Amino acid sequence: MPLKFKITQPKQEQLEHERLISLINSMADAVIATDEHINIVLFNSAALNILDINNIKLNTPLSNIFKPITKDNQPSDIVALIKSANVPITNRDLKLTYKDDSVINIYISIAPVHLGFGEKGQKGYIILLRDITREKSLEEERDEFISVVSHELRTPITIAEGNISNAQFVIDKTGSTIDIKKALKEAHSQVIFLAEMINDLSTLSRAERGKLHVDIQSINVSDIIAELIESYKPEATAKKLEIKAVLSPHISHLYSSRLYVREILQNFVTNALKYTSEGEIVVHAEPQDKGVCISVHDSGIGISKADQEKVFDKFFRSEDYRTRQATGTGLGLYVTLKLTKLIHGTIKLNSELNKGSTFSIYIPNLR
Repeated sequence: MPLKFKITQPKQEQLEHERLISLINSMADAVIATDEHINIVLFNSAALNILDINNIKLNTPLSNIFKPITKDNQPSDIVALIKSANVPITNRDLKLTYKDDSVINIYISIAPVHLGFGEKGQKGYIILLRDITREKSLEEERDEFISVVSHELRTPITIAEGNISNAQFVIDKTGSTIDIKKALKEAHSQVIFLAEMINDLSTLSRAERGKLHVDIQSINVSDIIAELIESYKPEATAKKLEIKAVLSPHISHLYSSRLYVREILQNFVTNALKYTSEGEIVVHAEPQDKGVCISVHDSGIGISKADQEKVFDKFFRSEDYRTRQATGTGLGLYVTLKLTKLIHGTIKLNSELNKGSTFSIYIPNLR
């Protein structure tokens, strides 16, 4: 839709005006000019797009077609906001609701048009609008990231520092090796947790920046599962859990990323260990559609229907008190999903509260 403006000017002024119109119409930002009564006297094509309308009749009050809401979803008095602009102002906290109930975040810049002393002409305002929904989403994710990570880091650091201080105190006062070993063991476990968090954050950062490379190689599925079970058998035994594999005899070599396949399965197994207090953990594997399906089943606390929809979200941790008793960053399954997409796999979750969970992944051959 071309820019509209009622004019009667000499030829040279008309030419300059048309150049201005062409320039404004080429702008990606929505541009709306109003008179001093906040009636529209000029607009560009981008304004129609952001307002989601087909046309604007000149001299229409802006408030008739532009009805922003605040971040608290309350109507914003746009006329009062514009008239308050004695100098150029900006606002990034308004939103716009469309007819289909979708909502966007908008940036608005308001600049008053002041004429020089004694000059004749129309006063008014120039309004610029921009869709900043993606920017706002990234800002909210960043703020959430900083909040969650700072909270998660504070606890293990405090515990580790406290236990190391206790060990130093015991050495100075009693020299009891039992108390020293206990304090150092707890401090060490917290340092391990910090190392795991840093690893998750590093992997997440590289995945979201597209920096992860898929190195395809031949994988012996039976061997990689046997290695995992052997690695986690001491932890399972300490909790009096049985951990075992049930493998199809028809399992063959798989061509994929050994590093990512192992990390995905490792996340499934560590989650199973974390949330299972009795019973067993079973790793199944069988051929499927020119690839392999591997599942990790546990007899743990299970996941509610509501939580199943969010379990792969970044930083998600269930409000179930049993989940909160175990340490975690809320990043493991999110990273797992990212890695699964990189190797073109698919994940399924079957779980029932108090009856255990089964995480399954289909991994296709990439050759």
